[in-house]
Amino acid sequence: MKPQGQFTPDLQAAYDADLEALAAARHDWARSPVAERIALLQAVKDALMPVAEGWATTAARKKRLAPDSPLAGEEWISGPYALMGMCNALIHTLSQMPGKAFIDHLATRTLPTGQTAVRVVPHAIWDRLLLSGVSADIWMQPGVAAADLKAHAATAYDIAPEERVGKVALVLGAGNIAAISPLDAFQKLFVENQVVLLKMNPVNDYLTEYLRAALSPLIARDALRIVRGDGAAGAYLTDHPLVEEIHITGAGATHDAIVWGPGEEGVRNKAAGTPKNPRPITSELGAVCPTIVVPGPWSKADIRFQAEHIATQKLHNSGFNCIAVQSLILPEGWDKAEALLTEVGQVMAHHARREAYYPGAEARLAEFDAHAEGTSAFPRGPGVPPCHVADLERGDTEWLQRHEIFAPALGIRHLPAPDPESYLRAAIAWANDALYGTLGGNILIHPATMRQIGRARFEEIIAEFRYGTIAINAWSGLGFLLAPVPWGGFAGATLQDVQSGIGTVHNSFMLEKTQRTVVEAPWAPFPRNLLSGRFTLLPRPPWFITNRRQHRIGRLLTRFQYRPGWLKLPRIFVNALLG
Repeated sequence: MKPQGQFTPDLQAAYDADLEALAAARHDWARSPVAERIALLQAVKDALMPVAEGWATTAARKKRLAPDSPLAGEEWISGPYALMGMCNALIHTLSQMPGKAFIDHLATRTLPTGQTAVRVVPHAIWDRLLLSGVSADIWMQPGVAAADLKAHAATAYDIAPEERVGKVALVLGAGNIAAISPLDAFQKLFVENQVVLLKMNPVNDYLTEYLRAALSPLIARDALRIVRGDGAAGAYLTDHPLVEEIHITGAGATHDAIVWGPGEEGVRNKAAGTPKNPRPITSELGAVCPTIVVPGPWSKADIRFQAEHIATQKLHNSGFNCIAVQSLILPEGWDKAEALLTEVGQVMAHHARREAYYPGAEARLAEFDAHAEGTSAFPRGPGVPPCHVADLERGDTEWLQRHEIFAPALGIRHLPAPDPESYLRAAIAWANDALYGTLGGNILIHPATMRQIGRARFEEIIAEFRYGTIAINAWSGLGFLLAPVPWGGFAGATLQDVQSGIGTVHNSFMLEKTQRTVVEAPWAPFPRNLLSGRFTLLPRPPWFITNRRQHRIGRLLTRFQYRPGWLKLPRIFVNALLG
């Protein structure tokens, strides 16, 4: 018997039938009224809730987590919770589509660079309670004024329904994070008015039946089909005559093989600027993501908390994230650097003890070691592979800076730090010039150091940080979970130089001509943050690998997103405080 998903004539015939059904319905979907779309999103919520438990527990089991592991919360939060939240966010936007009234409620300001910043988090009262102290600003591209936002939002809805022309989009799903595939499909369905064939990644196609159940209202509407398939199946679909556009979340090499062709043929086509595949393609690809540690008056408690932060940035989902930190930038000669690294090692030794489940991890780590000189490791307990650590100033530094490992590997780079501002500028310049990709970058900076630099000057500095999501005292992966945030690489990528991808997804306010998002979180958790003079209610975040209750919090947050209500908050707060 052939493995499920292996490309066969029967599977090819099934693909053809699905694409024919989608093609027949594509214009009708593009012309569907807003009220119907809102009803479909509500129906998706109703269909998702009964399968959410099975979805999350199956994903945790397939990733070899113990049944009682708090890390199962990752599968809730980056799975059913994220999808449920996107349904709510799109319902909110669509319900205010007349006159694009949803834009009227978004605060704007002019940045020191002259660009327009749009505050999208917090937006609802629930944001202020559940994400207390967290903010997210979308920086628009230069030239987009606040008065022009409606002209650069939801433009697909500007076309009269009867004049809309639908398209068939192929979405190639990611194998690591469960919500990526359905959220990518939602971008095409609800923002771009396209019907979708979603091909699951073989690594996590165990989620296929859960997604078919959760998204059954869209499938019944002939707006969506979800299929399994291997690499040969993907190659067939990317060149199918009924497929008009493509979106991929994955590796840059896969993207280039689709666009330019495989092997030497692809090299020749890319050099000549003649794509083999002429279809429009958008993408979210990986990066060697940096975290910049800015020197300052860190206390022992600060060092411990930020060590948990760095360990989370590296080991969430066992390190199998495109947005995982792979380059830790430290100030040379800082008297707290050694203590910070020691704490990072301690956190990794006692938390996130899990297998490197993703295929090929062992080979990629061996290649990382081979290009480094004298690698060390942060042990993670018996039977668990360590986090491999390399000095980015030794060995084949060019290779280490240009290759995403997609596994538990971390490079460390020390830069001179005569003062915090000049160090930060140098670290940003090094990351921009040396590291591959533009997906997400993180900056950890003490509030006193921020005040020393000055807020306006700080924003001028980070304006040079060329990443799609910049996290200040947060992890840029948080941007993935925030429905209003455009998710993707820094604006300006091309097929010739794709970096971390072209275009964005998520983005529930449907803003266009966005450049980046800046996410900021409290420096210290509640209640310790009271000492810093910044009052927030956010304790240890539930996405931290050190959170002891994230499996319970993830389940509670998903139920809250299904039907938000005040009576559900006390249990969430209690578990959050105990986490």
